[in-house]
Amino acid sequence: MTETLVQVQKLAMDFPGQKLFNNLSFDVDRRDFLSIIGENGVGKTTLIRALLNQVKPTSGSIKFRKGTKVGYVPQFRNIERDYPLSIRDFVALNLQNGKMPWLSKMERTQLDEILEETDLVDIQNTRIGRASGGQKQKAYLAQALVDNPDLLILDESTASLDTVRKYELFNLVQHFNQQHDLTVISVTHDFDLMQRYSNRYLMLKEDHYALGEVADIKNEEDLLDV
Repeated sequence: MTETLVQVQKLAMDFPGQKLFNNLSFDVDRRDFLSIIGENGVGKTTLIRALLNQVKPTSGSIKFRKGTKVGYVPQFRNIERDYPLSIRDFVALNLQNGKMPWLSKMERTQLDEILEETDLVDIQNTRIGRASGGQKQKAYLAQALVDNPDLLILDESTASLDTVRKYELFNLVQHFNQQHDLTVISVTHDFDLMQRYSNRYLMLKEDHYALGEVADIKNEEDLLDV
């Protein structure tokens, strides 16, 4: 039986001189891997911000299944070389939430497990500022996943990575999607990433949108007609 995690209904966002989305409606079901695609300026990042409750829609609604926990991986953010935290401590930031200056036994176990599954064990004591770009982005992914979210949102998270590193990152995301029932929403400009990893797509255009199965899209030209 299909379990819906997110329902977006008749969403619209008005800004001075611009209106984004025309009654945008779609569902995201458990274990979906949904790619949000479209040209610059059509509202992809705004939609992500609305899903994260960082901006309020002008009309319409976004409803999450009760108890849904959301993880988020931003666009690549460089970290200064002298940033003091190790990769392990950086990932652990998402466990502490300012409540206690130390981790419980359960939290240490969660941290060990996520470092293992994201291939960061060997470099966990490296200062994150001295890690490579791909290692930093994997640390952001581990940080988002360490407290076991139901839904992972990625906003152009591979934009600054080379081909090898972007596939490494998305292979990890796919692992959690398939082995841990993680639901994924990914904003991307990369057609190949969408085709390799997603089962559904949401194409945003200036005057309309299209929702469909990735298996029905054979090449980028097919998206021009949706």
